[in-house]
Amino acid sequence: MCTTCGCGADNVRIDGKPVDPGHTHDHEHGHSHTHEHDGVAHEHFHHHTHAHGHDHDHGEPHDHTHAHDHLHGHDHPHHHDHDHGHHHPHALGAAHAHGVDQSRVVQIEQNILAKNDAFAAQNRAWLAERGVLALNLVSSPGSGKTTLLVKTIEMLRAGDRPAHIAVIEGDQQTSNDAERIRATGAPAIQINTGKGCHLDAHMVGHALESLPCPDNSLLMIENVGNLVCPAAFDLGEAHKVVILAVTEGEDKPLKYPDMFRAADLMLLNKCDLLPYLQFDVDKAIAFARRVNPDLQVIQTSATSGAGMADWLAWIEAGAAKARKA
Repeated sequence: MCTTCGCGADNVRIDGKPVDPGHTHDHEHGHSHTHEHDGVAHEHFHHHTHAHGHDHDHGEPHDHTHAHDHLHGHDHPHHHDHDHGHHHPHALGAAHAHGVDQSRVVQIEQNILAKNDAFAAQNRAWLAERGVLALNLVSSPGSGKTTLLVKTIEMLRAGDRPAHIAVIEGDQQTSNDAERIRATGAPAIQINTGKGCHLDAHMVGHALESLPCPDNSLLMIENVGNLVCPAAFDLGEAHKVVILAVTEGEDKPLKYPDMFRAADLMLLNKCDLLPYLQFDVDKAIAFARRVNPDLQVIQTSATSGAGMADWLAWIEAGAAKARKA
């Protein structure tokens, strides 16, 4: 359940396989899950190397905690909100419901973010142990981030020291972007969030179970197109990289300050279109740095190649820092 907009986690799928419905998981390893339901609490522990499922038929809401050990070396207490019919309540709807205790809504939101942060810390520890640099690419829809990502992968793989790059793609529906990434030769996992408007650390932890991510590699996470909700959800990445297209408007950083405040780098993208637009580059950068004075900025174009060398140098500097000795 998203604490920002109230969207649910219904119908989340990783490469077409459902993550939540029926509490069914198919793993060659274990991991921990926290399944929360308002009502009675139950704990279950599983340690095994085969597929398993949990089907529940209860007449009242309940809590479940499922614990499993990850092959990749860390546990995820995966959080899901369900009632007995596995319908996900929405915070926004609850906030407007008659007679709902608003302090309870705030507490639920705080709990969800705290649990997400715990999952993110586990992801971050696993990545750091292996020297993997993880970047979380965030933007509004249509910023050109998939095209930019494809160009980035092609250039990195063609370099003097080709990098191993793995990609997690986040979209509400379709696997179009993952297919574009796989066409470059890089492995990619598609997460479809269904009604959700962002990736969370729980989803990324599941994706890492089956995504080739060797030591000293690069993990690129392309988040769902949205300048609001992804700002609040840490995925375990080293950096958020916000992509702002020159076709969008200079005032985006002022309208969506949380995202630009959370980012370490802004890519001002589609700069090849500047001759055809009334877009003030200096104003856009000034607005972004008004929100985040430490924000680094690179002007890029995947079409013309402008700024790509600087972007790749920024990635390589981060990878060198993340690399295992």
